[in-house]
Amino acid sequence: MRQEHAGATNRPSRVVVREMGLRDGLQSISQVVPTAAKLEWVQAAYDAGQREIEVGSFVPARLLPQLADTAEVLAFAQTLPGLCASVLVPNLKGAERAMDCNAQSMLLPLSASHAHSLANLRKTPDEVVQDIARIRDARDARGSKTRIEVGISTAFGCTIQGHVDPAEVVRLVEAVVAEGVDAVSLADTVGYADPGMVQSLFSQVLPVARGKLDCGHFHDTRGLALANIFAALELGITRFDACIGGIGGCPHAPGASGNAATEDVAYMLASMGIDCGQDIEALLALRQRVVEWLPGEILHGTLWRAGLPKTMGTESASKARTSTSGTEAEMESAV
Repeated sequence: MRQEHAGATNRPSRVVVREMGLRDGLQSISQVVPTAAKLEWVQAAYDAGQREIEVGSFVPARLLPQLADTAEVLAFAQTLPGLCASVLVPNLKGAERAMDCNAQSMLLPLSASHAHSLANLRKTPDEVVQDIARIRDARDARGSKTRIEVGISTAFGCTIQGHVDPAEVVRLVEAVVAEGVDAVSLADTVGYADPGMVQSLFSQVLPVARGKLDCGHFHDTRGLALANIFAALELGITRFDACIGGIGGCPHAPGASGNAATEDVAYMLASMGIDCGQDIEALLALRQRVVEWLPGEILHGTLWRAGLPKTMGTESASKARTSTSGTEAEMESAV
């Protein structure tokens, strides 16, 4: 189903949706999903057409036992042709583990909220920028090809601090770009953003990002994640994070709920005629498996309940995965 839309925008014809459920989705859920189930999850997501998956985080197992098997899940993901598997790393030690495992991409969280940064990493934002520079130096010194992406978390506000000055977001993006990172993403960690805020902040950051800002990460705390994705699409943003079943949240962001549901994002894009290479019916089947792997957990999203409309044929719902094999990657923690 393809609708014609009036008005000139920078809306892309092709978008990458990165699956974050195995990291962002599980980090706030106390249940530990068995490694075997996680490998099934990666395989099912891959079979549904996903070509960017964040498979875990290299943090101490005592802090996040849910992600203690990240190295094993990453190793399996690396066997799947054309899949870019990323990991979140909070510090140099985590980055060294990612590089030891030859991760294609690592996401480094940098909070625009001073209070959130202290709660999440026990460091100020400027101290985190210094750590990012050290990680970049370490990466370059060992000749690693692991891509470094910085996720600017709480970019639109913080449940601890409240208001986050857009100028601070711009300043931090300028700082990490100057340090030579490969990519930057903006994250609405706690679901405070609205479409106007998204267009305003992305418009301010794009000119200073030197072509390295291409991803948005939106939580659906107040039901605006899809609207915010649309607002970023209109500015030409081509990559978005999502979690199957809308699971997820940040342990250090009180009140934050899950991400945009992957299946809902894929449906919206397909309905708009934007290719994301994902099989919606396969995503819905994966969602049901996640329900079984997380008994008692509340999943979110709406497509699973309403179903696909009769105006969307099987061909549109189960698109051939043609263009998402060449991928880039990213990551986030508190994003």
